[in-house]
Amino acid sequence: MRFGPLLLLLLLLLLPLCGAGSPALSRSLSLRGGWRIRSGNGSLELPGEVPGCVHSALRRRGFIQDPYYRFNDLNYRWISLDNWTYSKNFKIPFNISNWQKVNLIFEGVDTVAKVLLNNVPIGKTDNMFKRYSFDITSVVSNVNSLELRFQSPVLYAAQQSKAHTSYSVPPDCPPLVQKGQCHVNFIRKEQSSFSWDWGPSFPTQGIWKDVRIEAYNICHLNYFTFSPIYDNHTQVWSLEIESSFDVVSPKPISGQVIVSIPKLQTQQTYSIELQPGERIVELFVKINKNVTVETWWPRGHGHQTGYNMTILFKLVRGLSIEKSTKVYFRTVELIEEPIEGSQGLSFYFKINGLPIFLKGSNWIPADSFQDRVTSDLLRLLLQSAVDANMNTLRVWGGGIYEQDEFYRLCDELGIMVWQDFMFACALYPTGRDFMNSVRAEVAHQIRRLKYHPSIIVWGGNNENEAALMMNWYNIRASELHTYINDYVVLYVKNIRKIVLAEDSSRPFIISSPTNGAESIKEGWLSVNPYDSNFGDVHFYDYINDCWNWKVFPKARFVSEYGYQSWPSFSTLEKVSSKEDWSYNSKFSLHRQHHAGGNDEMLLQIGFHFKLPESTDPLQTFKDTIYLTQVMQAQCVKVETEFYRRSRSEIVRGQGYTMGALYWQLNDIWQAPSWASLEYGGKWKMLHYFARHFFAPLLPVGFEDQDLFFIYGLSDLSSDCKAKLTVRIHTWSSLEPLCSSETEYFVMKAGKAVLLYEEFVPILLENCGNCTRRSCVVSFYLSTDSQLSSPTNYHFLSSLSETVGLHKAHITAVISQQGNTFAFDLETSAVAPFVWLDVGSIPGRFSDNGFLMTERTRTVLFYPWQPTSKSELEQSFRVTSLMDIY
Repeated sequence: MRFGPLLLLLLLLLLPLCGAGSPALSRSLSLRGGWRIRSGNGSLELPGEVPGCVHSALRRRGFIQDPYYRFNDLNYRWISLDNWTYSKNFKIPFNISNWQKVNLIFEGVDTVAKVLLNNVPIGKTDNMFKRYSFDITSVVSNVNSLELRFQSPVLYAAQQSKAHTSYSVPPDCPPLVQKGQCHVNFIRKEQSSFSWDWGPSFPTQGIWKDVRIEAYNICHLNYFTFSPIYDNHTQVWSLEIESSFDVVSPKPISGQVIVSIPKLQTQQTYSIELQPGERIVELFVKINKNVTVETWWPRGHGHQTGYNMTILFKLVRGLSIEKSTKVYFRTVELIEEPIEGSQGLSFYFKINGLPIFLKGSNWIPADSFQDRVTSDLLRLLLQSAVDANMNTLRVWGGGIYEQDEFYRLCDELGIMVWQDFMFACALYPTGRDFMNSVRAEVAHQIRRLKYHPSIIVWGGNNENEAALMMNWYNIRASELHTYINDYVVLYVKNIRKIVLAEDSSRPFIISSPTNGAESIKEGWLSVNPYDSNFGDVHFYDYINDCWNWKVFPKARFVSEYGYQSWPSFSTLEKVSSKEDWSYNSKFSLHRQHHAGGNDEMLLQIGFHFKLPESTDPLQTFKDTIYLTQVMQAQCVKVETEFYRRSRSEIVRGQGYTMGALYWQLNDIWQAPSWASLEYGGKWKMLHYFARHFFAPLLPVGFEDQDLFFIYGLSDLSSDCKAKLTVRIHTWSSLEPLCSSETEYFVMKAGKAVLLYEEFVPILLENCGNCTRRSCVVSFYLSTDSQLSSPTNYHFLSSLSETVGLHKAHITAVISQQGNTFAFDLETSAVAPFVWLDVGSIPGRFSDNGFLMTERTRTVLFYPWQPTSKSELEQSFRVTSLMDIY
C-alpha cells in the first residue's frame, strides 16, 4: 500500500516516539479536519471542521451572520435547541487485522452525544471536560462511518432537572437581563455558555478537541504525568512520575525505564514488569543533589527556568516508547496562621519559600466558540497581562479548563494560575451518574495539568459556599441540611479526595470566597464566607463613591472586585448599526447583562465628573463610553492601591492583604463588562492603569481627615535606596508650582511603608496660591539605579469642581522607529485622562489615559500587526477630559 507524502508525514507525527529500528507498538490516525454536519430533521446539511462547533460551521458556510452582531444571540437560539449530527467516512491506512486493540479517542466532546461506528452504538458522552476512549476493536473495519448524534444541551439540561424529582437544585434559570437558558447546573458543560452577566447565551454543540484512532499491540501508554517534590529536611528535589499502560499482551511485559535530565546530570534506570490489563507505573526519581536546581519563579521575582526531560520505556522484543517534556521545579505553600494584633488567620502564598503578593485578574473564556481561540490570541491576552505587571490569573470556575497552550504560555511567562474546578454560582446535583462523571473529569484534568508550575492552587468552585450560606436561593432553614450535605459530598468527599490523592504538590481550597481553614473548622461551610479576617473575599459595591477607600474591606486576600465600563466605539462598531449608537438604545440595553449596570456606571461617573454635553448624539455616545472607561480605571486604581498598601499593616485588627485579583481580565464578546481587555485584546484605560498600579515599585497617596499620606510599595526581590519626589501643579499651568524631595532611604523588599504625611491645608498653604479645587498632587519614587516608579497623582477635589482646568489642544507628530511608532505629543494646557486611540489598528501604547502636566511627552505605539505611519495618522484621535464638555 502506498501513502501520499502528506499522509505519511501526518502518521509519523502522530506516532509515539520509538527507538531507532524498534518495531512500532502502535499506529495512530487523526480524524481532525472535514466532517459532515446535519440538523435534527435532515433539512440542513453542511461541511464542518473538527475541532469546531455547529455555530462556526454555519457561519463559515454563510448560513448565519456573525453570531455576535446586534441581536443574533437571540436570533440564533434555534441552533442550540436542535439536535445535530456529526458524521465522517474514513479509511484506515494500515491493516487493521494486525493490531490487538483499537481505540477511538475523543479529547473533548461538547457535550451530550451518542457515538456510533458503522451503525453500531459504541458509547455516550455527557461531559465537555472529560476524555473519552471507546474500544472499537470488534467494530472497526478498513472502511468506516463514524457518527455523533448530539442532543441539544438546553433540552438535555431541562430533562435532567425535571428527572431530579426529590428536591429542586437552584438556580433554575439566570436573571432575565442575561437572556439565558435554564438548568445549566445539570450539564457538565461550560456554565457561562448558557449566559452570564458579562456574556451571551450560545450553548454550543460539536467536537471541540482532538479526535483520533489508536491501534496497538502488546501495550500502550495511556497517559504520563509527574510532580516535582522538594524535601525540606534533606533539601533534595525529586520527581514523582506516573504512567498508565494498557497491556494487551496475554503475558507480563518486562523492561526498563530510563529517566534522563541532562542539565541536572540526572539519569536513573528502573526495572519494571507490567501485568496484563490497565496498569499504573509510579517512579520516584531523585535529582542529583550535587547540581544546583534553578527554580521556576513568578513574573517579577526571577527566571522561569525549565529542564528538558526524556523518559524511555525499553520493553521486550526491542519495543520502546519515548516521551520528552519540560520539567520545572518550584514549591508553593498557602500560609494560614495567627497574626499578632488581629483576629483570624493570614492567607497568602509562598513560592519557593518567599511570600509573594498576588497581582492580577480573573480569566474567563476568550470566546463563546472555542475553535476561534488561537494560540496567537492566547499569547496576545497573556502577554498583555504580563505587560500590565500582573503575576497571577484566576481561571474562573464558570468557564473551561483552558487548552494546553494557555498553561504552557503561563509557565513561560511566569503567570501564576489559581485554577478553579468548573462549578460556579449554583448548587449541583449529586446523583450517581453525575458524580461518576465529575470524578472522571477531575482526575483527568489533574493528570493533564498538574505538571505545570504556573498552577499554584486548585479551587473547588466559584462562590458556591457563599451562595449556600448567604442563602442566595431562599432555601428554607428546614431544608438547608440537604444542600449542605450535597455540597460536602461534591467538593469534599469527592473533588477534594481526588485532588489529595492525585496531587500533593499544591494546596486545594474548597471555594472562593472562603474562610479557608476557618470554613473547614466550621464543617466546610462558614457562617460568613465574606469574613475579612480569613481566607479570600469577593467585593463589589456600585453604589458608594469608589474614591472613598474606606468602603473597601481590609481583607487578607481579595480575589474578585471591579467596576464595569463600555468597550471602545471601534470595538462596538463591528457588531452594531447606526441606530444602536446611543447609551439608551435597544442595543445598549440588550448588551448589558448586569441588572442596572448602565445606570450604575452613570452614578459612579456623577460622583466626580459631569456628563457629556455634546449636541451630537453620536459624539455623546462616544464621550459617555470614554467616561465609563475613565471611571472604571480610576475606581479600580483606588481600590487596588488600597489593597496593596494594606500588605504590611494591621489597622484596627485588619490588614495583611496579600492578593488583589480584579474582575475581570478579558471579554468574551463586545459588550459592557468589568474587563480591562476588550474582545480581541484592545486595552481599555483600566489596563493601562493596571500597568501602573501593579508596578513593582509604586508610591500610593490617600487622605484621611485632611491628612495626606504617601505609602511606598515594593514587590522587588531586594532592598533598594530610593527617594520620593512630591510636586504640586495648578490646573491652569504646565509649570509645577512646588516640588520637594526626601533624602534617600532604604525601601524594603516586599513591604508597604509610610513615607510621607502632611495636612492638606498646610501642604497647599506652603505652596502659595493653591486650593483643593485649583491644584493636583503628583509624586514618584526614584532609586540610585535606573529604576523608578510610575508617576502617581492624587486629586484634591472632584474633577467636576476644578478651577482653572481648560480645554487642552493636543497635537501628535508620529514617526516610525523600527517596528515601533513614536507619538510626540504637545499640549496647550494641563490635561487629565489623555486618551490616544487608533481605532481598530491592533496594538497598544506604552502609556495611555494619563494626566499630562508637562507641555511635551513621547508615547510609543507597539503594533500587533504591520501598519504604517499614514494609516496611524488617518486613524489617530486624542481625547482628554475637557474635550467632552
